[in-house]
Amino acid sequence: MPLLAGFATTLSLIVAIGAQNAFVLRQGLRREHVLPVVLICSLSDALLISSGIAGLGALITSSQTALHIARYGGALFLLTYALIAARRAVNPAALRPADHAPAALRSVVLTCLGFTFLNPHVYLDTVVLLGSLANQRGSDGRWIYGLGSVAASFVWFFALGFFARRLGPIFAKPRAWQFLDGGIALIMAGLGVWMLLPSH
Repeated sequence: MPLLAGFATTLSLIVAIGAQNAFVLRQGLRREHVLPVVLICSLSDALLISSGIAGLGALITSSQTALHIARYGGALFLLTYALIAARRAVNPAALRPADHAPAALRSVVLTCLGFTFLNPHVYLDTVVLLGSLANQRGSDGRWIYGLGSVAASFVWFFALGFFARRLGPIFAKPRAWQFLDGGIALIMAGLGVWMLLPSH
């Protein structure tokens, strides 16, 4: 049961339209460096979940400095990427994936790492929340719960990255890419502004 509980809880947390998922979806649609992207997301979740089970969650929530750095750094990153996505959306001629060379692997990897580690919600969901839920299972069940959580992350990101290409015919038109990038820009900007609100 801890394995299934960890799988179901984690899946409910990560199956949402957020910054990281939007980035994975776009890379899957463009078929650019999909395997490195989904591996980074999945392995990062595994690292963060394991750290939370080991006790890092309590340390993070007790440090206001760490919370502020994550909050403002993450907001700046999201707002910057929102501007980049908005620029792509208003320039449909640049949105056909076959019209230009693929992005460099280094650039994609760094962007993916940014979406993963500069987003405070990642720490709250994986390190704090999942770590706390796992530790409620006791010494025998917490790592089994964590294994279920990690499995859910791998299943989701690999499915999102590699099955996105099935939507390729829809995104063969620049207008579809324009809508996607416009939506991504709105999501990133909304999350970035939300993170800067005084109540968070």
